Amino acid sequence: MVFTASAVQAQTLASLPSSSNPIASMGTAKPLQGWTKFCETHPAECAVDVSEAEVIELTPQIWKTIVSVNQNVNTTIQAVTDQDHFGVVDVWGFPDDGRGDCEDFQLLKRRILAEKGLPRRAMRMTVVIDELGEGHAVLVVRTNRGDYILDNKTSSVLPWSRTGYVYIKRESQDVVGWVSLGGITTSPTTTANR
Repeated sequence: MVFTASAVQAQTLASLPSSSNPIASMGTAKPLQGWTKFCETHPAECAVDVSEAEVIELTPQIWKTIVSVNQNVNTTIQAVTDQDHFGVVDVWGFPDDGRGDCEDFQLLKRRILAEKGLPRRAMRMTVVIDELGEGHAVLVVRTNRGDYILDNKTSSVLPWSRTGYVYIKRESQDVVGWVSLGGITTSPTTTANR
């Protein structure tokens, strides 16, 4: 059987998600206190290496890796609020004991994906308002096909515009800090839900 170049390209594109527009940022935003404390103890996790790509060139293999890591972390870690886990409202960290809340899931996903060679600069912690009207953390993976969301509430990796969330702010790709995504003018101070 002989494949033409266009047939091979069509098959490759068929195994990728449909393209979407990226999330637009609009100026600086105040970081969450939990993130600031996390960065004090894990500065390498918050550092921005501007020599890294800010957008991932999405291939079928990279897409498969992203989806697999999202599913594996979601099924491995037990969701528990920081209040139930540590007795405080919001603590950012790695779920090393197998338990954590939304940002802990996303931090672990980013660490695993970075260990697999994806540029940390293209994977940004993001604060949203979820379907319950509460602050929630997701991981935005910025790609040449749009911004995709890794979320502990679903094993599906979705384009940001299909999550139903209101996007508030995310880590900057240029400096250690946050940028506004314009969702609302008063942003949550914690990402305290599971």
